[in-house]
Amino acid sequence: MNETPIFNCKNADDVLKAVRENDISFIQFWFTDVLGTLKSFQVTPSELEEAFEEGMGFDGSSIEGFSRIHESDMVAFPDPTSFQAVSWRPTDRPVARMFCDIKRPDGTPYEGDGRYVLKKLINKAAEKGYSYYVGPELEFFLFENSREPKTLDFGGYFDAPPLDLANDIRRDIIFSLNKMGIQVEYSHHEVAPSQHEIDLRYQEALKMADTAVTYKVIVKEVARKHGVYATFMPKPIFGENGSGMHVHQSLFKNGKNAFFDTKDEYGLSETGKQYIAGLLRHAPELTAVTNQWVNSYKRLVPGYEAPVYGAWARRNRSALLRVPMYKPGKEAATRVELRSPDPACNPYLAFAVMLAAGLKGIEEGYTLEDPVEADIFEMNDQERADRGIENLPGSLHEAVAAMEDSELLKEALGEHIFTKFIENKKIEWDNYRTQVTNYEIEKYLPVL
Repeated sequence: MNETPIFNCKNADDVLKAVRENDISFIQFWFTDVLGTLKSFQVTPSELEEAFEEGMGFDGSSIEGFSRIHESDMVAFPDPTSFQAVSWRPTDRPVARMFCDIKRPDGTPYEGDGRYVLKKLINKAAEKGYSYYVGPELEFFLFENSREPKTLDFGGYFDAPPLDLANDIRRDIIFSLNKMGIQVEYSHHEVAPSQHEIDLRYQEALKMADTAVTYKVIVKEVARKHGVYATFMPKPIFGENGSGMHVHQSLFKNGKNAFFDTKDEYGLSETGKQYIAGLLRHAPELTAVTNQWVNSYKRLVPGYEAPVYGAWARRNRSALLRVPMYKPGKEAATRVELRSPDPACNPYLAFAVMLAAGLKGIEEGYTLEDPVEADIFEMNDQERADRGIENLPGSLHEAVAAMEDSELLKEALGEHIFTKFIENKKIEWDNYRTQVTNYEIEKYLPVL
């Protein structure tokens, strides 16, 4: 049976033609709530033309972080450029998907839509002549089931079979990604047992946010077909490395990398340095968005390759930000890598706030201090203070407090998402802090 082709639709007519010619049975309309959870409903081909013209209505009050009950009507407008057949379904009468832009009934963009928030920041960068590119590294674990973190292997970093027992699963994930037009650079076993990474080729930020959402669905679906469970939970196993989402990012202007300067000792332009300085200065404020769960802060602790200290470096992986030196002096390869985010974040909001911080650094002309190549984990508190190295928030509670005081975040996210996000996270923290854990029972009950 022939494979469904990869589509490159530019408009609604292209999509309608592709649906007819490939006997597409259903089209899934995708969007995310404020936390990045995927929402979806299906339409039949007969409804598609009207959906492009008028959108498809739904109850926004039932979506986390969307509307209140008395203003609940929302309309989803499919983006034809995101049309692809889903790769985990049969090729006989295939199913396709499109990402949607959420609007109000009067046709105005809905400020609670994360895709809209990212578009706004991309447009702001475009007004300054910049195109924003990102390349995330999404790590994940494969377990026997979803009820306990029971690993499949005891492999470590870059281990090959037989220590890596999920090589075939990763291969099938990559094939599935490729079938949807998603380019993969490489994949490997990560540091922790049963932990894996598949790196995606960098691309424009909005498309990459869509791709990141798709990637997570594909990883879970392929794992399920292999009879195992894939999770993007940041820290599922005590004493082992957690899963991160290092985000490589760069700005291009007039077809050239705006971060690159061959004459600079670090290969960085003034723009690149100011962007990095913006990320560093505002990193504590961004952390609630890039690391949005209580569990995220079990990963963000020293000693597990998770950077928690606000410094930048070239080779030093204990720093929060790195300018990788894989290909020194090569313009296209010059970028900054933010190492704190985890793959359980909302990629639309995460990419948006990173860009907002970087642009702020450029606009205000922030000064970048010298890189820190010493192992920051080995420094004591006074040594870090002497170097001006600040800690990231140590808990969701601290991160939300830093976010709440941030004018940058309020402007970047908009009043609606800013408020709804903080409300949700405060509820999560309250629910968490009132739990009595096994740790407390085992430690205190026998002696108190």
